[in-house]
Parts: sequence; structure tokens; C-alpha cells
Amino acid sequence: MLKNILPENIYNIIAERISFNAINEIRIRADKPIVISVGSGRFFLSEHGLSGNLKEAITASKVMIEDIIFRASECSIYSVNEQIKKGFIVTSGGVRLGIGGDMIEENGHIKTMTNFNSLNIRIPHAIKNCSLSAFNHILQDDKLLNALVISPPGAGKTTFLRDFICQLSERNYAFNVLVLDERGELDLGGSVGNFADKISFATKKVGFENGIRSLSPNLIVTDELGGEPDIEAVRYCANCGVNILASVHCDTIENFVKKPSYEKLINEKIFKRYILLSMRNGPGTLEGIYNENFSRLTKY
Repeated sequence: MLKNILPENIYNIIAERISFNAINEIRIRADKPIVISVGSGRFFLSEHGLSGNLKEAITASKVMIEDIIFRASECSIYSVNEQIKKGFIVTSGGVRLGIGGDMIEENGHIKTMTNFNSLNIRIPHAIKNCSLSAFNHILQDDKLLNALVISPPGAGKTTFLRDFICQLSERNYAFNVLVLDERGELDLGGSVGNFADKISFATKKVGFENGIRSLSPNLIVTDELGGEPDIEAVRYCANCGVNILASVHCDTIENFVKKPSYEKLINEKIFKRYILLSMRNGPGTLEGIYNENFSRLTKY
């Protein structure tokens, strides 16, 4: 998919001298050097591949950014405007392009975005078995426990969720799994296993309510919980007797507990397991598994 959206020279340098399998993000900013994230390191993109020398860096242009967005929209910006209003475009291969530019608001609602000036191209990877260290803490005696994966942005939350769904399928646990893929990133070309249904690009509230009514899931898996509507959707799910595996942005357990919007979930002990990931040894580093009282269950 990236071959269809990146400028030919940029694509060829990465494919021939770096490999897309090694890259987490490509940062493209107007009139600034292109930056590549590999593991926990960041490098400039040069004609020779990765470089730490600013003088060798390839500089992006506003025209380059506009052209990438146009290609990612399959030549129709209008068709992806609902995504652009949220600040991103997701390609058919699950690659997300975070977009920087000018937000146009009307009556308190975002109408569109213009004057595109930066891109964060996040490249998803299926990392086999990355959820196994926590698998038996979430599934105990053939019973699922509600779990929340906590990590900073880019530290492997989505990859963990995706692998956990696949592990259920490979071990023939025939739970009906609903993948609520709000941003179109969880399912990489049918990677969610044999027992999963999918609802894409719906809000948590709409996806949970409609999914529970129409698909009768045993487990809902969703990424990146946000504000109060998402919290209420989780509580609704729990009150319906449906298990949930979700994720949230935060860097430590201590800081998560301080988030006022999660007070209800914490006090009601809706999540029985908290999985903390970091970038310490690269994306997906498992820092700890905690119970509903935030007592550590593992040592890492």
C-alpha cells in the first residue's frame, strides 16, 4: 500500500536500504527533514538510508504532503473527509496517516482540515506471540477477565490487542469476539482470527450498543479509550455481561490512577487486569501486569 502513496524516490530508498518491516513511523513535515523511527531510535532519511547527519537529510515539501494525502484518499479527499475531520486517514492495509494542518470549525463542530503541513505515517506490524506473557492472566480457567492495556503512544498497544485476538483463535477458544476498529487499524487484512466480527469507523458508544444487540459478542476488543463517552460505553458493555479488552494512552500505572475520567471504572473494578507496556526495550516492552487493586502480579 505504501508504494501507492509515497513518492517513488522515498519509497525506493526505504524499501532498498532500510526495510518497511523495521520502521514504526515516518514523519514528514513541510520544509523539514524526513524522520524515520526504528525501534526506539529516530533517524533522518537520506539518499543512502538512515542517517544521523542533518546535512544528509531529505527535506519534505508541502506539495509532497498534499500529494501523499491525495493518493491515500484514492484521489478523492471528499470521500475521506470524515476521517480527516478526526485528524487521520487509514489506508486499506491498516496504515494510519496522522495529519497536521488547519482545523476548520463551524458551530463548535470540526468541518474539515485544510493547509496540510505534516504527516505521521504509522506502519502497523503483526508481532507474533507478543501477548503471550499476559495471555494466561487475561484468560484464566477458560474464563475471560476484563483487561486494559496501558502504554504511551507507539508502544505496542494495538499490536498486543491484535495478537491476543489471534491467540484465542489459534488455541480454538471459540468466543464470539467483536473487534470495534474505530480507526481501521486493528485488522490487518483479515488478521483477527476465525471467531471475530468487525465494526469499523464507529464511535465506541455506537459500536458497543449496536454490536451487542446485533452480534451477541462474548468479548469486545477496542483500541484507545478516550473521554467520558468511551468510559460510559465500557460501563454499558460490562453491565450487559460482555467482556472487554481495551487500551488507553498513559505512561505509568500511577499516572493512570490519577486520571479523573477513569475514576468510575477504577472504583467499580470493571477491569480485573491492567497490562503496562513501554518503549524501554523497544515497542511492546512488558513492564507489569496488575489486578483490579493495582497489585503487581508479575515481576519484570
